[in-house]
Amino acid sequence: MCYVIVTSRTLLWTLLTIATFLAMVAAVITPSWLIGSPRKPGLRSRFQTDMNKGEMYSPTLGIYNRCTKLHKVDQLFTDSCAPFVTSFGMPSNEFPNFWKAALVFFAFGIALIVLTVFTSVLGCCIRSIVKKSIFTISGTIQAIAGLLFILGLVLYPAGWGSTRVQLVCGENSHPFLLGDCRLGWAFYLAIGSTIMTCVCSVLSIQAEVSTSSDKVQDEILEGKNLICVL
Repeated sequence: MCYVIVTSRTLLWTLLTIATFLAMVAAVITPSWLIGSPRKPGLRSRFQTDMNKGEMYSPTLGIYNRCTKLHKVDQLFTDSCAPFVTSFGMPSNEFPNFWKAALVFFAFGIALIVLTVFTSVLGCCIRSIVKKSIFTISGTIQAIAGLLFILGLVLYPAGWGSTRVQLVCGENSHPFLLGDCRLGWAFYLAIGSTIMTCVCSVLSIQAEVSTSSDKVQDEILEGKNLICVL
């Protein structure tokens, strides 16, 4: 007989897994990992002073995309946000090899998190796969995903010495040195998502324990098929 078991800890684990997946995807696709110093639209050099402050803007740079202002239409400079990557065969100065590796790690990590999103939902009615706890398997997968995210976060700063970064951050930028840039919110979101991935891995153990509690067993003995325990 199939029992649908929902506890506060399994629900928390499932929701946190989904939120972590969405947050990491948002971080990777957003070009706000690095934020350059204010400058005039269409120019790459840094401007510390300018009479018309309304024309100043700060370019942003992500793992594979960027935002800048290039074109003037009706006296207004339009935003240009697009991927700068055409292929993984691009030269390292245009698309740093460290960023290529980081993007691969993030992609594999996100794929693993997607898998655990499904297993966390299935965990309500399926508690084992090939005689192994679905919670244990999911927690292990999430731990691996967290490790991949950590590797991606470490590799990203290693590519800061490329020509691509120096165009935004100045010639003083080097591996693990930002130069004239500052870290954007997407980078911090990726860090937070990595931490939450590790938290989800730990919570999977508590989720498994909660499905075997005395309250759950009592309701199973009472013949209930849908069991909700806070």
